[in-house]
Amino acid sequence: MPHLIICVLVSLFCFFTMSPSMVVAEGTTDGSSEAEGGYGEAKARIAAGDFAGAVAILGPMTVDQPENADAFNLLGFSNRKMGNLEAAAVAYKAALTINPSHLGALEYQGEMFVEMGELAMAQANLDKLQSLCGACEQAQDLKKALAG
Repeated sequence: MPHLIICVLVSLFCFFTMSPSMVVAEGTTDGSSEAEGGYGEAKARIAAGDFAGAVAILGPMTVDQPENADAFNLLGFSNRKMGNLEAAAVAYKAALTINPSHLGALEYQGEMFVEMGELAMAQANLDKLQSLCGACEQAQDLKKALAG
């Protein structure tokens, strides 16, 4: 039994320290997704820059799991990175309808607003982020995007 516990702890350590997160900011999840199945694969594809591959996974996932704010957030992120701002906007709106306090969706939607020149809307997202989490990573990243 102790051997099993050690194996589980080592596996968890490896998963959390080696999981690809270079593109997806920490804290973008609200916990509505498990790091299993398609969601983990979508995150890996995003980290590898394969946004189309991530969309191919996340699109059906949001149909199967219509209350999964994390999946909608990453669907928006992937679409935005591919230049599909209309699809990104729909996905971010869905994520924030499910969870209005989703830090990742607020950041990424705000960054989309900056790309669109909608600076007042981006500032509104920053204000909400700061009220939710102060100077958290998401707020800092959006603040940098707004600064130009």
